[in-house]
Amino acid sequence: MTVSPCRSNFFVNHKDIYQFLLAVQQNCLNNNCRQIASISLELDWVDPLVVLAKLAQANEINFYFENRGKGEAIAAIDSVAKLQIDGQDRFNQAEYFIKSCQQDIINFSGNNQTFSGPHFFCYFSFFPSNTQPDYPFPSATIFLPRWQISVKNQHCILVSNILVTASTNLQKVWHNLWAKIELINSLEYFSPKLDLLSRNFIKQSVTKATEFKRSVRSALDKIQASHLSKIVLADALDVRSNNQFDLYKSLDNLRQIHPNCYIFSTSNGKGQNFIGASPERLICIHNQQLITDALAGSAPRGKTPAEDAANANRLLNSEKERHEHSLVIDFITQRLSQLGLLPQVLPPRLRQLSNIQHLWTPINAVVPANVHPLKIVAQLHPTPAVAGAARDVACAEIRRYESFERGLYAAPLGWIDSQGNCEFIVGIRSALIDGDRARLYAGAGIVAGSDPDKEFAEVQLKLQALLKALV
Repeated sequence: MTVSPCRSNFFVNHKDIYQFLLAVQQNCLNNNCRQIASISLELDWVDPLVVLAKLAQANEINFYFENRGKGEAIAAIDSVAKLQIDGQDRFNQAEYFIKSCQQDIINFSGNNQTFSGPHFFCYFSFFPSNTQPDYPFPSATIFLPRWQISVKNQHCILVSNILVTASTNLQKVWHNLWAKIELINSLEYFSPKLDLLSRNFIKQSVTKATEFKRSVRSALDKIQASHLSKIVLADALDVRSNNQFDLYKSLDNLRQIHPNCYIFSTSNGKGQNFIGASPERLICIHNQQLITDALAGSAPRGKTPAEDAANANRLLNSEKERHEHSLVIDFITQRLSQLGLLPQVLPPRLRQLSNIQHLWTPINAVVPANVHPLKIVAQLHPTPAVAGAARDVACAEIRRYESFERGLYAAPLGWIDSQGNCEFIVGIRSALIDGDRARLYAGAGIVAGSDPDKEFAEVQLKLQALLKALV
């Protein structure tokens, strides 16, 4: 019988792991407390999306995050600790929740690979609270998953977080862990066949074309009167299918069509999922090095190389697009400076996606150990790329113009580990999926010089890219 490296390694480790669990339980007995045992193991390579499809239950929350360009993907399934809240103080409460959970975690790790150790997964809504009572996600969700499976540079890491008390049946815990590993080892890769058959969808725009263009004209009047210099107006498209949407095939389509984007999915544990392919990173911190993206100003891709180059050239030289872009850079550098960081602005470049191209400026900074990632997220969200400038005025106007709840659209979603590393993206180019119904979201930045017809066309272009992937 041949034993894969992962399994032989596991047999060597398994005594150690059981001893570790016994020691954690003894600690619980001695101190009359509960602890979370976090066990990280390297497995044979497996596709985290397949693991999610196999292990995720409709009544449990989960999170999926993939960036093909960076060769990484992560699935977080079910929770051992969870906080769901609304209100202005949500970022502070989330930070406090993570810090207090971390005090109860004891780690077992046989390696120091990326994505080892416990990670907290977070998603926040655009506004501090939702105005529509039936919106299916709270304005903040933070959880430590029961199971986390990730790949990075061909390494595959399973993290199992186990709640241990004085009365926990460790034998049962141990068998459950072993059974999960056996199950994960038996899974096959998704066959990479793009499923782009034409669907029988019934589509209905939430905002009529005339209404959207009227809002753009009204916003332009306010910009002219100097009440604000930019506002991002979104539209939503309601889609109904003749059968249930297939979440996993849709995510598989998205990662193949948009290999340079962040593919994401969150579930609320009640059957609804929020998914998308975002080109925009809010922040990434690795070893105290922060990088954030100023991404604003866009043009369609061309049908021929010549047309593509002409579109890119027009974008790079457009005063209107460059102005919209500079508002985002100024805002980010200012907000980071207010936290005592020293942002370094890198040269601007183009971010070219399958159907659209953007002006893109990466911004770097060193993060002092005493600045928690969520302090930075709270400081930056929402940027002018998704709200406008001045931010508070733009947000009040968005509430007035848009008839639907933004919820998780254009909001921060991501993870944080115990070393202060993190990655948060902005939930744009996204859809809320509920059985056989989906609501797709996309927006456009309105600045002086915007043309209502062109802005409407840009939003439709973004919506079509998402619609194409839904199965």
